[in-house]
Amino acid sequence: MVLYASAPNELRKDWNKFTRDYFLNRSTLVSVFLLIDASIPAKKIDLEYASWLGQNQVPMTIIFTKCDKRKKKKNGGKHPEENVQDFQDLISEYFEAVPPWIMTSSVTNQGRDEILLHMAQLRNYWLKH
Repeated sequence: MVLYASAPNELRKDWNKFTRDYFLNRSTLVSVFLLIDASIPAKKIDLEYASWLGQNQVPMTIIFTKCDKRKKKKNGGKHPEENVQDFQDLISEYFEAVPPWIMTSSVTNQGRDEILLHMAQLRNYWLKH
């Protein structure tokens, strides 16, 4: 499997078009899980995708990853909680309410139970509608 960040531009454009078309035309879509690295400041591509989801009223849940880490000073040196708050502040204009979000760590299992509970709640919502 080719990683998105290291994929050729043409392939990324194809994936981008496919996913955006899918999100806009999938009538049974309940929520998109947008994964954001909380150990670094917000990246332009993440902000653009989150704002696109908000502008197109695509429901989403933000999954902040690497919440157990803090990058060195050259990358901003902020705590993950600060990067999470900054990201939410930057995208707030595109949403009536801040989308649901969960802080996670694959090292400590932080957020695992919250994600499973959230998915169960989304499934229940989907079954009722």
